[in-house]
Amino acid sequence: MKQTFRYYPLSFLILCFFLTGVSLCACAQSAEPVSRQGFYFDTVIRITLYDTRDEALLDHCFALADTYEAMFSKTKENSDIWNLNHADGGMVALHEDTLALLRTALSYAELTDGKVDPTIGSVNRLWNFTGPEAAVLPDDTALAQALTHVDYRAVTINGSMAALNDPYAELDLGFIAKGYIADRIKEYLVSQGVTSALINLGGNVLTIGSRPDGSPFKVGIQEPFAAAGITAYTLPVTDQSVVSSGTYERYFEKDGLIYHHILDTKTGYPVWNNLSEVTILCDSSTQGDALSTTCFILGAEKGMELIESLPDTEAVFITCNGEILRSGGLN
Repeated sequence: MKQTFRYYPLSFLILCFFLTGVSLCACAQSAEPVSRQGFYFDTVIRITLYDTRDEALLDHCFALADTYEAMFSKTKENSDIWNLNHADGGMVALHEDTLALLRTALSYAELTDGKVDPTIGSVNRLWNFTGPEAAVLPDDTALAQALTHVDYRAVTINGSMAALNDPYAELDLGFIAKGYIADRIKEYLVSQGVTSALINLGGNVLTIGSRPDGSPFKVGIQEPFAAAGITAYTLPVTDQSVVSSGTYERYFEKDGLIYHHILDTKTGYPVWNNLSEVTILCDSSTQGDALSTTCFILGAEKGMELIESLPDTEAVFITCNGEILRSGGLN
């Protein structure tokens, strides 16, 4: 049975990161930063270094992006995830990073009793939120059939091998993969002595240290439908990650209803809980990525309870009527 979604004019929040004139702002400085962008994981990524102009560091960062996309993509043939999804239930050898990412994804599935589930791929495949084929609702019969294959307990890990016990299940690690990759890029840059940098993987922002003058970076959550740079809330960020999930990221409108990409694992339709956006501030981009989706799905009350139970983790929730809810450390 289809869920009904009401349209609220303030439902779509854009998380703005003011980066070198586009997304995140650094203060004026005598030495110009070195920056590069590319297209990976179906999004534009940008890495900016403030305390070095060594282009070789950026070469290695983008090589890492290539490597991890080739491991984690569900659409790239012969990636680890593609191989698992096409193994007809057989065991597949995985890279160490894929195993670590998969285990983390499964831990959030267990935490939420399946409300977050990395085997949502069979359902995701039936939706298209952008492009010429958007705004077409899935066939009810096909959706009901796909839902029978959503169960994180179908994943078996044995050493460096893994399998999907249900051959029709499909893994999709999109809710956590960019965060993991951002953490690995930061790890590399720190190992090379970088002390001031910004890593932006399509809105997953991870900072190394602070701005060159020692002050925190500023990350703003933009006021809905306002001009760029008009923010609803601003976060000071030093050596931490900021990740957001919400209805504004990928969606379409049909017959006055809004359908977005965060799907309910029980109905197959978008989650509706009066939230339009969740932003997580924490040390790990992997955790922030997973928590932003998790808290959105859990809803304001249970999501905030989860945040308050975690150390060194803060959150900003924005409701469909524009109310801003903040965790205790931000009040």
